Amino acid sequence: MVEAGMDTSVSVPPCDACDVVTVPTRQGLEAVDILRRGAGEGVGPVIHDDGCDTLGFLVPPGTAAAWDVPGSTCTETDGRGLSIVPAPEPPVEGSDWLLPPGEADLATDPAVLRAALGEAARLIRAADSCR
Repeated sequence: MVEAGMDTSVSVPPCDACDVVTVPTRQGLEAVDILRRGAGEGVGPVIHDDGCDTLGFLVPPGTAAAWDVPGSTCTETDGRGLSIVPAPEPPVEGSDWLLPPGEADLATDPAVLRAALGEAARLIRAADSCR
């Protein structure tokens, strides 16, 4: 967005060497819904494992160094086998894209993902306490 000559948009770099935030599927699906409903901030490519136990959000390189969200992990890829340009097969055998490259933003902003994962965890706790 440009206001009064200032560019206030968040610049998310291309993901030639993205880090990957891995979360349990239930929390990840809630976070995807939250991100897709959100105004402006989008969700980048998301991959799931074959057993559908986890989801992986592609985030900008360097995110792993400061990632501290309980219940999730962030792994540096340094580009090892992970290239999403132009429209790849899943990078790991036994996985598949939930949101493939080309249908999503280049990478999910880590601060936006952190907030969505927190909201997702609160929603899950609230739903589970109603049982």
